[in-house]
Amino acid sequence: NELADEFDGVLEVGKLDADENTNTMMAYGIMGIPTLILFKGGEAVERITGYMPKDRLLSRLQPHLEAAKN
Repeated sequence: NELADEFDGVLEVGKLDADENTNTMMAYGIMGIPTLILFKGGEAVERITGYMPKDRLLSRLQPHLEAAKN
């Protein structure tokens, strides 16, 4: 939620209820929760599985966010 607020207009964040969307989970090969998949142009470009502190999460996302600005 914090990332959605901080990067409003740059990054679109969505949530999916794993119990109610098992087909989507299988389609993307999601085996662990939480899983974050970053899409650019409809393609998955980064996948992060498991809890990660915000600063580490941002360090993984930052290169993609920088590229989006250019």
